[in-house]
Amino acid sequence: MLSPLSLFGILIVSCLTSVAILGSLHRTTVPGLVRWCAAYSLVAAASLLVLLVGLPLSREVIVVTALFTVLAVLLLVQGTREFFGMKPVRNRELAAAIIVFAELVWFTWMSPNADARVVLFSLVSAYGRIAVGTLALRYAPREGARYPYRFVGVAAYLGALIHVARIVAIAFGIAPHATLLQPTPWNTLFLGLAIVTLPCMSIGMVMLTHDQLIRRMEWLATVDELTGILMRRAFIAQANLMLLDGALARKSVSVALLDIDNFKSINDGFGHAVGDRVLRHVASVVATQLRPSDVFGRLGGEEFAIVFSDAREAEAEALTNALRLAVEQTPSSGVCCTLSAGVSRVALGEKLEDVMARADAALYMAKATGRNRVVTAPWDDMREVQGLPVQV
Repeated sequence: MLSPLSLFGILIVSCLTSVAILGSLHRTTVPGLVRWCAAYSLVAAASLLVLLVGLPLSREVIVVTALFTVLAVLLLVQGTREFFGMKPVRNRELAAAIIVFAELVWFTWMSPNADARVVLFSLVSAYGRIAVGTLALRYAPREGARYPYRFVGVAAYLGALIHVARIVAIAFGIAPHATLLQPTPWNTLFLGLAIVTLPCMSIGMVMLTHDQLIRRMEWLATVDELTGILMRRAFIAQANLMLLDGALARKSVSVALLDIDNFKSINDGFGHAVGDRVLRHVASVVATQLRPSDVFGRLGGEEFAIVFSDAREAEAEALTNALRLAVEQTPSSGVCCTLSAGVSRVALGEKLEDVMARADAALYMAKATGRNRVVTAPWDDMREVQGLPVQV
């Protein structure tokens, strides 16, 4: 049977492996990685200290090991909070950690009590794993792969269950009185099970990191980095789906093309940094005014597009005009800008490129007749030319 010291050797190897794998992802700037690496490094350092000193452990070594363990648990929990975009540090948690460490020092120096120390070690470890598991399950994304989050949650809860079982065994006298590292069957069992779940958690954290990287890549492929709205390709894909859904449900769908007036003069007169801020501002104003069912994207440069679901020409024109007024009435960086727009309704079975071409012609007309206005495409004339039925 493996001795507790041998298990600590295995723990060192697994922690260092976790640090190496997580550290290799440091350049990805995934939140929480630095704290996770620091946590596993502290566990490895504490285990190495125990392994080098051997039994019996001096009071100084016990205190240092306790400090490293408490800090590692704090960093593990804080790193998980940071990963999910939360404030990592909690004042109450820090205060509780200080109190627990003070009690560990007390039961080591002032009133030596091996059972009390084991209970406190297990209590801290159980708390850390419960906190990590709860965060992983509660804040897992609703869309996409959820397996990594469930894996971390299960591994963390199993580890916590083992530590709780150890506390119960000591409290009810099931396990014989022994220090943490005495080579008893109970110590070997509890330490072995607890140590096995730790690398499972680190593997799960690597899986979480990769999942976030995949989500980040998907986001970059669909969302315009400057404005935070859909890029052209993603917009076209979603717009085609909306046209198909509208045709199946026989609902009116309209398309609007928007262009910032005299945008080149903004760039030339105020600089590209101001131009970028204007683009972000316009996109933000429009996005906040749209209905949840509408789709909004940037086609390129200063040109944007909207697909209005369940909207005829008159309603689409009114909605677009409201967007135009909202932009006009909210200057950005001291620069007043306006929008010109062209609106066209979708015929039943019509292709998106045909609708956009008609809306683009209306946009050109808005530009040619003075800018800062919305023009609706001459629907009846286009219907006669294309021989398309009106969508009702």
